[in-house]
Amino acid sequence: MNGGDEVAAAPVGPPQPLEWKFSQVFGERTAGEEVQEVDIISAIEFDKTGDHLATGDRGGRVVLFERTDTKDHGGYRRDLERMDCPISRHPEFRYKTEFQSHEPEFDYLKSLEIEEKINKIRWCQTANGALFLLSTNDKTIKFWKVQEKKVKKISDMNVDPSKAVGNGSVASSSNSNSTKSYLANGGWPEKSYGYPSNDFTFPPGGIPSLHLPVVTSNETSLVARCRRVYAHAHDYHINSISNNSDGETFISADDLRINLWNLEISNQSFNIVDVKPTNMEDLTEVITSAEFHPNHCNMLAYSSSRGSIRLIDLRQSALCDSHAKLFEEQEAPGSRSFFTEIIASISDIKFAKDGRHILSRDYMTLKLWDINMDSGPVATFQVQEYLRPKLCDLYENDSIFDKFECCLSGDGLRVATGSYSNLFRVFGCALGSAEATTLEASKNPMRRQVQTPSRPSRSLSSITRVVRRGTESPGVDANGNSFDFTTKLLHLAWHPTENSIACAAANSLYMYYA
Repeated sequence: MNGGDEVAAAPVGPPQPLEWKFSQVFGERTAGEEVQEVDIISAIEFDKTGDHLATGDRGGRVVLFERTDTKDHGGYRRDLERMDCPISRHPEFRYKTEFQSHEPEFDYLKSLEIEEKINKIRWCQTANGALFLLSTNDKTIKFWKVQEKKVKKISDMNVDPSKAVGNGSVASSSNSNSTKSYLANGGWPEKSYGYPSNDFTFPPGGIPSLHLPVVTSNETSLVARCRRVYAHAHDYHINSISNNSDGETFISADDLRINLWNLEISNQSFNIVDVKPTNMEDLTEVITSAEFHPNHCNMLAYSSSRGSIRLIDLRQSALCDSHAKLFEEQEAPGSRSFFTEIIASISDIKFAKDGRHILSRDYMTLKLWDINMDSGPVATFQVQEYLRPKLCDLYENDSIFDKFECCLSGDGLRVATGSYSNLFRVFGCALGSAEATTLEASKNPMRRQVQTPSRPSRSLSSITRVVRRGTESPGVDANGNSFDFTTKLLHLAWHPTENSIACAAANSLYMYYA
C-alpha cells in the first residue's frame, strides 16, 4: 500500500524443487568396514537456533556438533540474511564434544536388561553460555549441562628456578626437598641444612626469590555434567520426550502412559494420559509418539498404533484421557488385510513451526494434518508404496515394524522422511507443488534420483485439498534398483531456519544443503 493506492500482487506459483548437495559426513565408513552395533546412531536433533546438533547412539553416547560457518562471517550474518544478501557458504559443522549419557543397567525386580541405547534427545533453553539437553533410553531420562570450564594451571612457581643452589635444593624454599637427617630415637636435629630454625627471621624486604604461585586459566575444556535423573516413572519403554514452550516442563511417553515433569523436580511426575485398560486383554492400541505444541504450553498431541492422532488440552482436566480432537483417516472399503493395522501404526509425529499442522509417518506414507480440520489429512505422500507386494516378506523379517522418523522445514514448505537402502524422500507441501525428490545418504545424494511424477493425482473439495504424491509403481523402484532392507535411514532432522538436512546411515552422519 502506497499513498492509499493498493497494488495487487502478482500470483506466486509453488516454490521450485530444491537441488540438494552434499555438505559433510562424520564417521564415514571405508569399503568393507564392519559397523559396530554400539556406534549406530539412534537419535538426531538440532537446537532451536540450528547452531548445534546432537546425536545419540546405541552405545549410550551423546555427540555434539557446533556450526562453524556463522563464526566466519562475524556477528552480522543474520543481519545480512535479513537484507537478502547472498552468502556463498553453506552450513558447516564440526565436532564439539561427546559424553557417556547412559550405561547398561539391569532391573532386578523384573529380571530385565535395560540397554543403554539413546532413544531421543531434546534441546532445552540455553543459559549463561551453557547448553542443556535431555536424553533418554528405555527407562531413564537425564538432564545434561554442557559448559566450557577454564582449566587452571600454575604458571609461576613460588621459587625462582634461577636461584637454585647446591644439588638442586633451593635454599630459600620453605618446602625444600633436601633429605632430613633423623636421629636414632626418631627425632631430628634442631638445625638441619635447608630448614629454618625457630629463631629464623626474614631479612628486611623479604626474600626476592620467594613469591606466591600464580594460577592462570588460558585454556578451556568442555565438561558435561548430569544435573538431574528422572527415573522409575515408566513401566514400559519410553518412546518420546518433548519440551514444553514454557521452558519449565516436559513430557515423556511410553506405550501406555504420558507423564508430565518439571525440569527442576526429578523425584515426581504427573500422569496426564493413561490408556492402560483394566484388563490387558482389552488393549487395542498403544501410544507411539507424543509432542508438545510449539507455541501453546497447554496443548500436546500423541499418536497411536492404530493410525490416529489425538490432540489434548491440559486445561480441560487433570487426567487427559478424553481428547480435544481426534485425527484419523477413514479406511477405504474393501482394502482391509492382515497387514492393515500394522502399516497404519504411526511411528513419528512432528508439529510444524507455526503449530498449525502436524506431520505423521506411518509405514507407507507421510500425512500432513491441519489441526483445524479433523476430517482427514490435507496431504498424503507415498513414501514406499512399492513395498506393498512384499509385506509378507517384510513381516517375516520384522522390517514391517521399523520406525521411521519425519521432519518439516522451518518454513513449512517441505517435509522429509527416510526409507530403505539409505534413501530419504523430500516432498513439497505448498499448494500446487509437485516436488518429490529421492536422495541417497552418500557423497553423491542424487545418484539414485527417482523421477517425479509428471502429474500428481488430486482431489479438491470446497474445504481443503488432498494430495497424494509419490512413486506408485509396484516394481523395485522407479530406476529399477534393488532395495536393501538391512540398510535403513530411520533418523533425520531438518535445520530450523535453513534448507539443510542431517541424517543417519548406520554409524555415519550425513549432512546436505540446498
